[in-house]
Amino acid sequence: MLVLLQFDSSAQPLIERMLEDGRLPALASLRSRGSWQAIDTDATFLESSTYPTLCTGIDVREHGLYSAFPWSAADQRARFVQAFPKPRTIWERLTERGRRSLIVDPFLAWPPRSMAGVYLSGMHFEDRMVVQARSVPRGERRALARRYGRSPGLDDVYGTRNVASLLAWRDHLIAGPGRVANEVIELLSRDSFELLWLTFPVSHKAGHHLWDPASVIDEPMNAATEQRLRGGLAEVYMAIDAAIGRVLDALPDHADVIVFSPTGMGPNTSRGDLLPDMLDAVLAGTARKQAVGQSRGRAPVWSLRSNIPPSWRSWIARALPDRVVADLTTRLYTRADWATTRAMAVPGENKGYVRINLRGREREGVIEAAEVQALSQEIAHGLMTFRDADGAPTIGRVERMSDMANGRAYHERLPDLVVFWGESPAARLGHVSSSKFGELARRGVGSGRSGNHNDDAWAIVVPGRSRMRALGRPMRITDIGATACSVLSADLSGLSGESLLETV
Repeated sequence: MLVLLQFDSSAQPLIERMLEDGRLPALASLRSRGSWQAIDTDATFLESSTYPTLCTGIDVREHGLYSAFPWSAADQRARFVQAFPKPRTIWERLTERGRRSLIVDPFLAWPPRSMAGVYLSGMHFEDRMVVQARSVPRGERRALARRYGRSPGLDDVYGTRNVASLLAWRDHLIAGPGRVANEVIELLSRDSFELLWLTFPVSHKAGHHLWDPASVIDEPMNAATEQRLRGGLAEVYMAIDAAIGRVLDALPDHADVIVFSPTGMGPNTSRGDLLPDMLDAVLAGTARKQAVGQSRGRAPVWSLRSNIPPSWRSWIARALPDRVVADLTTRLYTRADWATTRAMAVPGENKGYVRINLRGREREGVIEAAEVQALSQEIAHGLMTFRDADGAPTIGRVERMSDMANGRAYHERLPDLVVFWGESPAARLGHVSSSKFGELARRGVGSGRSGNHNDDAWAIVVPGRSRMRALGRPMRITDIGATACSVLSADLSGLSGESLLETV
């Protein structure tokens, strides 16, 4: 049996401190028996591509699913990731070979077309965009909820958070792993599986919202409340560790175990909400003046978020079907006169993304291929002139996708320019300015997240019946899927990684 335990988007420095303090005994035991490895982020250089890459074993340069809202050239707008063609998942490859899998809470994934085993999503919490409530067989999730309790709805709504909501989220995130461990242990006791892939998405959501809660809350907090929130992330990690220990105790002898974090977590440095206005200023040659009540930039979604309280937006979203919410959100990301638009900022995560309005690729493209290099340089140089209020660079660097792909062919859905933000936290940033383009005030508070992703990905590989296989290079997340398919004799064709284990 192969067991994949996904300690998702964890903060490696915090993990290491807690291991030293003895607060993560299950993880410490695995580390003592296995091999701790840093994961090379080559396959995840576009952060949100981590999850489609992980569950398919295919590099983003081939599948093009780089975000929850990738750009669709045919529609001239962003679309929800579920609307795009997708490669087979690892568990679908295993199903084709009759291998039974238990898949729990894969992040930013999609239900299988066919499944040998059990697929469960929305078990720790429900989030309409990233862990939707789904199960195969269809009634399994409801049956487990009757016995162990329903998972809470924790949809992300960008904007200023309040103390009460964050305290409630903290408690839900700490409670989730124990409840899911109960469910997984029951399923293991009454059925047999050759792959268990258990994701703990609570560490991901806790990292975004409990990294530095005081930085995204405007209301006063007493010391006890602030400490309860600030310590919430470590308590979530301890809850995951306890759940891992219980699940490990329920496994058959000699199971191969890999526990891993496919991406890291740290301070939120993203200024992604400012990118549409920054790009607009660069292309126009100056920051546009904003009339009272007028949306200045090309991303009305940020104006909406800054003008409508999060509680109202959350209530509206809950009243609408998932597909309607996703469609409305993506339609609001970009609004433009395409006949005069040379480039557009498209949705991103911890980095900023710019797409050239290229003739022959975009439905309403206007830029000729011969103009792309000069336009890309104009945009990159212009964006690099912006500074934060304290004078620090707003942007660390801007890179072209053609350079980042290292000469490899890449999917046409990927952005043309990738913006790497400055190093300082962005939660309290009020404006940015450029000596060339003027000042741009921030509308609202951005995402309202105090934590965001970084490259601190890691894994602990603990062979059971198998043995470690020397790759001759650092581990990549594409190796996770290749390992599952190799150990369990599934189809390996088209996979981007190599197996970490070999059967004895």
